[in-house]
Amino acid sequence: TAEAYPPRPDAGPTVHWSHWAMRRTLARLGSPLPAPPGTDAGEPGTEWLETATWQVLTHQLAVLAALAVPGEDSAVARVARGRPVDLARGFVRAVRRRDWQQAAGAGRWLTVVDGVPDTLGLETGLDFVELMGGTDPRVALQVQAARITRAAGALV
Repeated sequence: TAEAYPPRPDAGPTVHWSHWAMRRTLARLGSPLPAPPGTDAGEPGTEWLETATWQVLTHQLAVLAALAVPGEDSAVARVARGRPVDLARGFVRAVRRRDWQQAAGAGRWLTVVDGVPDTLGLETGLDFVELMGGTDPRVALQVQAARITRAAGALV
């Protein structure tokens, strides 16, 4: 489907990033896809993310939570690594607003960046997000990915 449905030129940046990530994953699995017509195969830009408020940053990173993978480098990951306090603030805001999907995505990013304030209580926060997220499989997926990431980091 990645080849059959490339992002439109006017699609939002998260759409372009998601498609870029799918192409990169397929290439690693031995099935590379050409870049969509009119684009290059490089990473999309992050200007929109670099200048975003902490609220917008958290929302956009939550949408791109699948890119929050330990050891993987991308321009999005570099932006996230440069703003851990803003991301932590966004996680708390998402919990307070009961936006469990955004909180879970932000929590996943918080497991792969350094400089997260200890006072955040991320582990307890993830437990709470999982509990309150109920049966939403998207919340469960992001929380489980965050836990696996944290456990792997603790082993290093």
